[in-house]
Amino acid sequence: MNHSFSQTETVKIIEPKVGWQALNLKELYDYKDLLIFLVWRNIKVLYAQTILGLSWALLEPLIQIVLFTVIFGNVAKIETDGIPFFLFSTVAIVPWSYISQVMAQSSESLVTYQSLLSKIYFPRLIFPLAPAFSKLIEFFISMLIVICVMIYYRVMPNWNFLLFPFLILYMMGFVIGFGLWASAMAIRFRDVRRAMPFLVRTYMYSAPIVYPLSAIPEFYRFFYSLNPLVGIIEGFRSCFLGTPVPWYSIGVGFGVSIIFTIIGAMYFKRMERVFVDVI
Repeated sequence: MNHSFSQTETVKIIEPKVGWQALNLKELYDYKDLLIFLVWRNIKVLYAQTILGLSWALLEPLIQIVLFTVIFGNVAKIETDGIPFFLFSTVAIVPWSYISQVMAQSSESLVTYQSLLSKIYFPRLIFPLAPAFSKLIEFFISMLIVICVMIYYRVMPNWNFLLFPFLILYMMGFVIGFGLWASAMAIRFRDVRRAMPFLVRTYMYSAPIVYPLSAIPEFYRFFYSLNPLVGIIEGFRSCFLGTPVPWYSIGVGFGVSIIFTIIGAMYFKRMERVFVDVI
């Protein structure tokens, strides 16, 4: 006796896309659990089998602040518009520590997880995104340094502190955009991985971290502000120290950061189809 069965099957075929592609935000949302897992994994791996644990989030920027204060504040005697150098550098180095660490980790994210790329499909965008979120834990812990230093110098924030949530988004958007560019390029060009530590150290001096924005001649301010890091650092100083808000630098830098991130996302999606082949 012959029996015939009829059933409806849904087959999803995943094929590489060609050309420039926009981000599929819905797909990224569908895999949010994987992103959360990678963020939590990054946090656990970083502090596994360490004696000091999360205390490193305080020690690393604090040591850098002390060294910069001695070298640039006491020896070089760089002018800081009347702000004590220790306070001046603290407000800048804390966000810079977050930015530099995310830049380094996100650029190597695809290379680090290359064994997973050819085994199962999921949005590869998750890899450079994970460091930007996992390092936020360290950032907020290191903000305790800023609070303690402000209390010591008896500095109270004013209404500029309302900029804080915006500056967090600005900072994260910038490092995510950088991570998209650098991680995609690191798969194709392994020189990126070797050059990244040098580039990050050099990039620090392109922003007013150890010197004030006023040290840059007025004529060059526009070109200088094209660096998104300038608006971030000066924005944090205004947020916590109550100095005049550099709307010009923030606006120009934020605009460049948005464009940089959008094009970086498009470049990442374009290169995504060749990741496995190159690896």
